[in-house]
Amino acid sequence: MKMKTIPCTPERHSSAIRDITNEAILNSTANWAYEPRTTEYMAGWFAAKARKNLPVIGVEDDGGTLMGFATYGPFREHAGYKYSVEHSVYVDARFRGRGVGKLLLRELIAAAAAQDYHMLIGAIDATNPASIALHRSFGFTHCASIKQAGFKFGRWLDVEFYQLLLKTPANPTDR
Repeated sequence: MKMKTIPCTPERHSSAIRDITNEAILNSTANWAYEPRTTEYMAGWFAAKARKNLPVIGVEDDGGTLMGFATYGPFREHAGYKYSVEHSVYVDARFRGRGVGKLLLRELIAAAAAQDYHMLIGAIDATNPASIALHRSFGFTHCASIKQAGFKFGRWLDVEFYQLLLKTPANPTDR
């Protein structure tokens, strides 16, 4: 099966991204939301990504099925964080273990460098060894642990932060 990376569009991918995200919300601790995403939520989500020039990258198979997606957004809203982004990588449950996450993370890193960001950070549930291994394979390093940061499925959850420092931007400014 061939895989290709594509820029996701709301018209073509909103439903598939919603379904992939909702599976993670309902069945895992990869996403700590409680409520599934709606069609209306996804419209606002895509609009916010477009307004802020933030990528939504997908991987499709030969038949055009979205196998996974990745994106990033501001790490924090204050101006001093303008070179830092927090990213997310989601792979459809049917396609896990096939290299989709690697392809997505590689493209996401390239997009962040092309947009002159300096740091990517991932907040990963401490009980998600596959995501931790994926990030380490790209040179992400553990930079923080927060015990009992969240609560889902009747238990406290710990979060691990993994960061990757990029060589960009060439000339950072305070303005």
